[in-house]
Parts: sequence; C-alpha cells; structure tokens
Amino acid sequence: MKSSTQNLLLLFCSAAILVSHGNLVMYGDPFQPVTKDEIVSSGGTVTLTCTVEDNDNSSLQWSNTAQQTLYFGEKRALRDNRIQLVKSTPTELSISISEVELLDEGEYTCSIFTMPVRTAKATVTVLGVPQKPRISGNTDPVEDGGKLKLTCTTSGSKPPAKLRWWKEGQELEGFPSTVESDPDGRSFKVTSDIVLTVTKSDNRATIRCSVDHESMPSAEKFTEEKIEVLFKPSVVIKPMNNLPREGDRFHLDCVGLGNPDPTSFSWRKESGELPVLSKKEDNRLVFEALNKSDDGTYHCEARNSIGAGEGSYILHVQELSPPSLTPSISSTLSPDSLTHSPTSSKAHRDTTGVIKGPDPTAMPASSSIDHAVIGGVVAVIVFILLCLLIVLGRYLIRHKGTYLTHEAKGSDDAPDADTAIINAEAGQSGAEDKKEYFI
Repeated sequence: MKSSTQNLLLLFCSAAILVSHGNLVMYGDPFQPVTKDEIVSSGGTVTLTCTVEDNDNSSLQWSNTAQQTLYFGEKRALRDNRIQLVKSTPTELSISISEVELLDEGEYTCSIFTMPVRTAKATVTVLGVPQKPRISGNTDPVEDGGKLKLTCTTSGSKPPAKLRWWKEGQELEGFPSTVESDPDGRSFKVTSDIVLTVTKSDNRATIRCSVDHESMPSAEKFTEEKIEVLFKPSVVIKPMNNLPREGDRFHLDCVGLGNPDPTSFSWRKESGELPVLSKKEDNRLVFEALNKSDDGTYHCEARNSIGAGEGSYILHVQELSPPSLTPSISSTLSPDSLTHSPTSSKAHRDTTGVIKGPDPTAMPASSSIDHAVIGGVVAVIVFILLCLLIVLGRYLIRHKGTYLTHEAKGSDDAPDADTAIINAEAGQSGAEDKKEYFI
C-alpha cells in the first residue's frame, strides 16, 4: 500500500498540468509538442514552429484552422503555394505562410502521433491593414467666415483604425469616429467628421487626414487636400518711387489681393476731381507731368464678385529748386573805363550808347578774389620774416664777444730775443687792449 502511494506521488510530480491556450500540457513529458501564438499583418508572412524534447520515431504534423493537414513531417499535404516548409527534424517542424489573409486567422494544431497522440495549438491573429483614407465634402469654395464640413473614411482595418485631422501641421479636434463592419464581416470601416470656420487666411491651406494602426507602426497613410476660401480684395497702393518731383512722369499702382482676383478698379481724389493731366489705365493712375496742385490723398477701390476693398495714398510733390546764379564782375582795361567807371558792371555801352552783354575781356570775380588771397598770404609771410630778422639782430648785439691779445710791442725792432722780451715787459703795462667785435 505504501509503495503504491509513493508511485502515485511520483506520477503527479512528473506529470504537472498547465492550462495554456486551451491545451493540456504535460510538464516533464518529452513527447509533448510546444508552440507559440503569432500576430501578423494582412499581406505579411508568419512562421509556425512546433518542437518536442524527444521523439520515438513518430512524425510531427501541422494542421490549419479547418483541421486540414498542411505538412506531415517534410511532406506537403495541402497544395497551397503560400505554405512552405522551413525546417523538418525529428524534434522540430516549422512552416511559413506568406501573403496572409484575414481568412487565415485562427488556431493551428501541431500533432505528434505517439500513443496516445499529443497536440498543441497556436493562435494566429491577422491584423487588417487600413486602406488609404479618403476626404469628401471639399467640393465648392467657401466664403470668408463660412463653415466647411469634411469627412474622412478608411476601411479594411482590424481592429478599427484611428483617424486624425491636421491643418498646416497643427492637429485639429474632430468629432468622435463611427465604426461599422466591412461587407466581408472581418474588418471595419471608420469615419470621422470635422467642421471648420474658415477665414481668408485659410485660403489654399492644406487639410490632412491620417490613419494610425498597429499593423503599420513605422508607416503612416494620409490624404491631403487644399481648401479654397472666397474673400473680397484688400488694397495696397504702390507709388512709382518715393520721391515724386514736379514735372516728372509718375504713376500709382492699385494692388488688390482677393479671391477671385479683382475685376474692376476705380480712382478718386479726396479733395476734388482727378488732375486733368492724369489718366486711368486699368489698376494704374498715370500723371504725365506732376504739379504741386496734384498734392492730396488718392483712393483706389478694387472689386470682385464677393465685394470691394479700398486703399489710400498721400501724394506730396517735391518742388524744383531754382538754379543757382553766380554773378560775374567784368571790367574793361581801357583808361577811359578806369577813369569814368568807378564800379565794375556786367554790361557795357558802345559808342552809340547801346547796352550790350558782358564784355568777353572782363576778368571773372573768382579770379580777382584768388589774386587778393595770394597777395595777402605773401604780405603775411614777408612781415613774419622781417620780425624774425629784427629779433635775431637784437640778440647778437647783446651777446657780443671780447678778448685780449698779448702781442709784444717793439719786438720787431729788437736785435735779439732777450731784448724783445725786456721791451715787451716794459711796454705791456702801457699797451692798449686790442679788442675784436663780431656779429
């Protein structure tokens, strides 16, 4: 009795049971197949692997969701070119299924034909890849301040995809998406709506609808459309240049920015009628010759099918400065003109007393001024030199040099040298000092 109890305990320890994926798996059983669940996107490839620790020369087999045998060992059982053998050994059987469809989803069975037959199941989950989204509702332009409703739709996703809205790179908040089954009953159709209040700044803006799904984590499918907004023109008047001068030809351009483009332009002057010498050429106002009377504020109105806009420009004409006149002084060099004409004149009279134009021999005033300046400079230089000479002379007179000469008088008449020395000593006291001056 004790021996049978020990055998039962050993049996329970060696054959522990784990419930996994709806299968009974015997731990410690070397012939029990082991499999793993797989997730694959529609159109992808999935690999199914079945392994055992030991084999008693029994073959491994894979079956599909309909319990059709796919491979028995290394032998193909079902003629489906999408299913290929990856590896076949006594302890492992691996197969691959390419171009997976939603119909391929389900439980696949790996069996080993021992006594008894042991099996293990692997669940294949197929993700339905959503189609590229479509935007509808953007058929006609919308006026400034109006509302635009757009709808984005995608189908084929499993589980249902998520739709997102964007405008010029900024995400928008749309209404909650609606989900319904596709006709095949295996995937889903997702729809999202959004309502925009548009302004003229939204004209030609890009609206994007994108789809997010776990079947394409590194990719994104989206659709973009540009919206069109109708608005009245905004007007800017551009001058030909910023310095209109009297007498010049000049024009003002009326630039109207609207959708659609302006079809008509009109000009008016705030203080009265347009100048007589001005003319309108479509969006341009042309002045043939500017005048100070053209000063004032000018208005231009641009109109399209939506409305009209107006702009203004203040015109200030610059006056022409009078030409500078340089007077010329002319004089004749004849003695009569020096005697009888105390002042110089631009004109002179001939012998008949008729006043004629400027004398061609007259010297220009600028030449006389130049000579006067030169003479003044020379006089200043001469004066400075004279002052320097006087100062130098006084300095030398105050610092004159004197010295004595000791020449012996009578030395020339002495018969010998001794006599000359005696005569010199005797006459030295009475001799006059010889002085020399130098300047």
